Amino acid sequence: MISRIDLRGSIDDPRAVLPRAELDVEAALDRVRPICEDVRHRGVEALVEITERFDGVRLTDIRVPKAAITAALEQLDPAVRAALEESIRRARLVHREQRRTDHTTRVAPGGTVTERWVPVDRVGLYVPGGLAPLSSSVVMNAVPAQEAGVPSLALASPPQKEHGGLPHPTILAACALLGVDEVYAVGGAQAIAMFAYGAGEGESRCAPVNLVTGPGNIYVAAAKRLLKGRIGIDAEAGTTEIAILADDTADPRHVAADLISQAEHDPSAASVLVTDSVALAEAVEGELKTQVAATRHEARVRQALGGKQSGIILVDSVDQGLDVVNAYAAEHLEIQTADAAAVAARVRNAGAVFVGAFSPVSLGDYAAGSNHVLPTGGCACHSSGLSVQSFLRGIHVVDYSREALADVARHVVTFADAEDLPGHGDAVRARFDWTVPGA
Repeated sequence: MISRIDLRGSIDDPRAVLPRAELDVEAALDRVRPICEDVRHRGVEALVEITERFDGVRLTDIRVPKAAITAALEQLDPAVRAALEESIRRARLVHREQRRTDHTTRVAPGGTVTERWVPVDRVGLYVPGGLAPLSSSVVMNAVPAQEAGVPSLALASPPQKEHGGLPHPTILAACALLGVDEVYAVGGAQAIAMFAYGAGEGESRCAPVNLVTGPGNIYVAAAKRLLKGRIGIDAEAGTTEIAILADDTADPRHVAADLISQAEHDPSAASVLVTDSVALAEAVEGELKTQVAATRHEARVRQALGGKQSGIILVDSVDQGLDVVNAYAAEHLEIQTADAAAVAARVRNAGAVFVGAFSPVSLGDYAAGSNHVLPTGGCACHSSGLSVQSFLRGIHVVDYSREALADVARHVVTFADAEDLPGHGDAVRARFDWTVPGA
C-alpha cells in the first residue's frame, strides 16, 4: 500500500530520492491563460459561461445574496457552529499577537526613520469547494486579514450544484460568523482572474483586489502565478502533505491515523513517515491495512498512500531523520519521538511543527490557533505560512531636519558621484544653495 525507501548508511543529499507530489504549474499555465484573458475582457459573461462548463451551474448572479449567507448560519448544526466559533476564538488569540507595531529609530539628532505597518487595501480570499467543503479555510484566511486591519475583504468559493448554485452552506455560515458578506459563487482560475481584473456592475460588482490568498488546485496555483504582479499572492500552494519523524516510542496507531488524515484530502496528497525503527515501520504498515479499510474515503486514501509522493523512509537515527525532514521541508511535520520538544527545536524547515503524541495535524487544521494555509512542495525552506504579516506592508517614513541632512550631506554627494548619478548629489546641494559643508 505504501512504498519504502531505505536511506540507512546513506550520507548523500536525500532530496533527489525523497517522495514528492508532481505539481506541474507551468504546464497548467496554458490551460488557465485563455480563461483569465476571457474574464479580463468579458467579465461576468465569461464567468457565467466558464462556471457552467466546469461546475455544471448556470449562475444568474456571481455574488451570493446576503440573505443566503444569513440563512446558512441560521440552519447550521449547533455543534458545527460551536466548533467554528471555538476555531475562530483560538485563531484570533494567536494571530492578534502577530500584529507588529510602528517603530521609530532616531538615526541622528533631527533625523528619524519610522517603519509603519499598513494593511493591504483589499484582499480576495479563495476557499476550495471540491472534494471537501473547507469552511476551516474561511477562518484561516479571514482571521489574520481582519487582525491585520484589512478594510475590504471579498471571498470566492465554487458553486455547488446540490446547493442551488451557491457555495457550500458551511462555508457561507463561516462567512456569516466572521462578518464576511461579500461572497462570490466562483471557483478555479476564473475566480483568481475575477479578483485580479474585477467583474460586474452595481451591487454585484467585484472590484479588483490587491492580494489573493488561500489554497486551491493546480489551476488556481497556475492562475496565481500568471497574475502575480497585477495582484500579490500568498503562495502557489499545492496538494497537502504530512511528514512524521518517529522512533520506537511512537504509537503505530497514531502514526497510521495521521498519515491517513492527510491522504483523505486528495489522491495526490503526500504522506511520509521517517523512522529509525523497522519494527515501527512494519507496525504502521499493518495499521494502515486495517485503518484504510475502515475509512470513508478508502479509494482516495489508497491512491494517495500508494502514489510516488508517499512512502516510509528508513534512517539510521533520529539525527539522520532530522536531516531528511529538513531536506523534505514538509507543509506539516509531526515529531513523535522520545524528547519530542528537543527534537522539534532542531527543525529548520517546515510549514508547521506538531510536537508529541497529542498534537496531531488535525488539531492544527481546525482548532490549535495556528494557521493551516502553509507552504507545500518543499517551499517551507524559504517561505512561511499565512499570518497577519501576509496582509501588511512595511513603509519607511524618513523625517530629517535641515541640520540632520547637512550632517550627512557630504556622504550622499560622494555616493552619488561614485555611482555617476550627479543629479542625486545636486538634489542635496540645492537645499544648501549649492554649497554643502565639506562637499
